[in-house]
Amino acid sequence: MIPQTDPKASYLAHQAEIETAIARVLASGWYILGQEVAAFEQEFADYIGVTAAVGVANGTDALELALRSLDIGPGDAVATVSHTAVATVAAIELVGATPILLDIDPHTYTLDPTHLAQAIQEFPNLRAVIPVHLYGHPAAMPEIMALAEEHQLAVIEDCSQSHGAKLGDRTTGTWGDFAAFSLYPTKNLGAIGDGGVLISNNNVLADRAKSLREYGWKDRYISHEAGLNSRLDEIQAAVLRVKLRHLERDNDCRRAIAQQYTSALGKLSRLHPPAIALSVKHVYHQYVIQCDQRDQFRLFLKNQGIGTGLHYPMPVHQQPAYQHHHTTSLGLPVTESIRPRICSLPMYPQLTNDQVERTILSLKAWGQKS
Repeated sequence: MIPQTDPKASYLAHQAEIETAIARVLASGWYILGQEVAAFEQEFADYIGVTAAVGVANGTDALELALRSLDIGPGDAVATVSHTAVATVAAIELVGATPILLDIDPHTYTLDPTHLAQAIQEFPNLRAVIPVHLYGHPAAMPEIMALAEEHQLAVIEDCSQSHGAKLGDRTTGTWGDFAAFSLYPTKNLGAIGDGGVLISNNNVLADRAKSLREYGWKDRYISHEAGLNSRLDEIQAAVLRVKLRHLERDNDCRRAIAQQYTSALGKLSRLHPPAIALSVKHVYHQYVIQCDQRDQFRLFLKNQGIGTGLHYPMPVHQQPAYQHHHTTSLGLPVTESIRPRICSLPMYPQLTNDQVERTILSLKAWGQKS
């Protein structure tokens, strides 16, 4: 059962805290990079377990700033997955580097380290890897880090869907040189507009990213290098500080919902629940299943008044803007095979037990269809 007795009351309590936080910012008259941003950066760094956090305008900028801070640009190649939000790949191209798109593990949907090893052999200009902790499941970081350390690759974790996820006793975001988080409203930790945060245990790199987010300034109005305009505003930071206090409970709610779905799906042969690797603490940004007749299944649930999503309807390498992609000789067989099979069930902390049960009854009804 979901570990809260009244999701609506909990939501309204959150809203009251948020309204108080917004009023505090409006009364202060300081709206960009003030005390709220500084406080959120410290609190988020403490929550993840790193030494520094840099609030920025969105998750894509967080990735771009990480790459810029590592001096990655034209002539360099960066490996990541094709089965991801397009922002991961867009950030690589924004700095002028070449994306190398790799395949995924068929169970966790995250970067397959054997494909990274192949990319290292085939692309001598490979400078970095961006593993994506997709859907809230951590990537295989021990294997990825071992390859990165052996071949002097920078590692930037894309944690946009993994706020609070763990592999063993380590939170996602604590493995690489940098980690980038989106704070888009639908994320596990989401603002009420756009936002992002970049974290690191390397204070020198973090300080450079902090300068680059604001035109390369160290002293106001004096650019020491060319930078961006990518600043988290005070209202978003104040809202995020409130939501951060509730993140663990919200993630517990997601896991409880996932457990109910998985229990029901285990009895159905036509629908396949997501897998969880050993020692993983999943945060279920999405609950993604596989289905042989995906489109018919989605229509069936729609007719029952239950929405589903596609995360994602087309891998990056098949999208018109990115068909010039590079990959290894191993290709992308898993990425391409799951595309027509996956869909996402309703997943957010405010789902009630009644709503979850209604979804489960519809899943069972589909499973009983011939």
